[in-house]
Amino acid sequence: MEKLAIFVDVQNIYYTTRHRYQKHFNYSVFWEQVNDNQQQVVAAYAYATDRGDIKQMGFQQILKNIGFTIKLKPYIQRRDGSAKGDWDVGITLDVLDYASKVDKVILLSGDGDFDLLLLKIRKDFGVVSQVYGVDGLTAPALIRAADQFTPIAGTLLM
Repeated sequence: MEKLAIFVDVQNIYYTTRHRYQKHFNYSVFWEQVNDNQQQVVAAYAYATDRGDIKQMGFQQILKNIGFTIKLKPYIQRRDGSAKGDWDVGITLDVLDYASKVDKVILLSGDGDFDLLLLKIRKDFGVVSQVYGVDGLTAPALIRAADQFTPIAGTLLM
C-alpha cells in the first residue's frame, strides 16, 4: 500500500478557486479520491491563518472532521494595509519531515516557491509528488517540478 502525506496551502486554494471559478474547493470529494484502498494517508495537514471569526472556525472544524490536522498562524494586518499569513516555511519543514516516511507527497497549492522542495524530495528521498492547483493560476515551475499535476475543476469544486 502506497503511503502518502497531504499538505494544503488553504489560503492559496481558497483564493485561486474563488478567483477562477467563484466556487470553493470540495475537500470531502478530494479526501474520497485520495483515500482509496491502494493508498494510506500517513499525515494530512491544512495550513491556514487564524482570524478568529465563527465562519472560519466552522470551516476548520469541517476539515478536522474530514481527517486533516489544522495548523494556524495568526493573521497579521500591517500598517500599510497588506496582510501576512504565509505558511511556506512551515509547509516546507513538514514536507521534509515526512519525506523519509512516505512514498508520495500531495501538495495543494499553486505557489511556485514550492518547486525546489518537490525537486529536493524526489532527488534526496525518491518521493513522488502530486500537485493539485487551479489551471492557469498554478505556477508553471511548480507544475514542471511535480510528478503529476491535477487541475482543480469539476467535482473538486462546490
